[in-house]
Amino acid sequence: MATTTLALRRDGAVLHVTLDRPAVRNAMSLAMVHELRAVLREAERDADTRVLVLRGAGGHFCAGADLRDLADARARLAEDPDALARTNAEFGRLCVDFAETGLALVVVAEGAVMGGGLGLACVADVTIAVEGAQFRLPETSLGLVPAQVAPFLVERLGYAEAKRLAVTGARVDAQGAHALRLAHEHCRPEALDAVLARVLHDILQCAPAALAATKALLAQCRWTPAAGLVDEAAQVFSAAALGAEGAEGTAAFLQRRPPRWTPN
Repeated sequence: MATTTLALRRDGAVLHVTLDRPAVRNAMSLAMVHELRAVLREAERDADTRVLVLRGAGGHFCAGADLRDLADARARLAEDPDALARTNAEFGRLCVDFAETGLALVVVAEGAVMGGGLGLACVADVTIAVEGAQFRLPETSLGLVPAQVAPFLVERLGYAEAKRLAVTGARVDAQGAHALRLAHEHCRPEALDAVLARVLHDILQCAPAALAATKALLAQCRWTPAAGLVDEAAQVFSAAALGAEGAEGTAAFLQRRPPRWTPN
């Protein structure tokens, strides 16, 4: 699909999506939000796409919201008192969409990883922090609130660490992000290609429908006690075991060959 704020590249089952506004460190405009949601919807409809890799152009992931959109919303307040709230909610819907996708989501975090960019890093299944990255929540230092990022930050880091980062506007480097488990991997820039290739290789060994079902079940586990999931989890397992992927995976194991969903 045609985009103005994103660069797209396909590599087999992997769709590489690059935030492409390097002059403003890939600040997230409303146009970018809408294009990211549209790209995700298209990828989810495409049976050949199994993984999204999200990164930024020009050595930065994302410097947060584009303040020009906020200024435009402020200018409309007289005629639309909810203009700012609606603008902010659009980014929240983006985070929810990416958090709930059945596709695997990998974020490569380089340079500025701020505000909304940090939120996207938190919703990723795998976040790779590259040396030189700076994770930061600058909102409170600007008199603002990290409103849409907050739920995902608490989910990734826990309440105490999320609160600490928010109230200090702390800067966290790649190694620190890895130590906090904000990022799952950290590496030097020259090692990024190898680390990303390993992560993608591991993901592509997993059956796509089983991966999506597992993500959905894990999301329920956040809020539902184990006893309340026994019967539903059993149905999810049964559907997978009796489905095409379950049959193929079992056959491949017994025949000591790779299953058909793995790349050649």
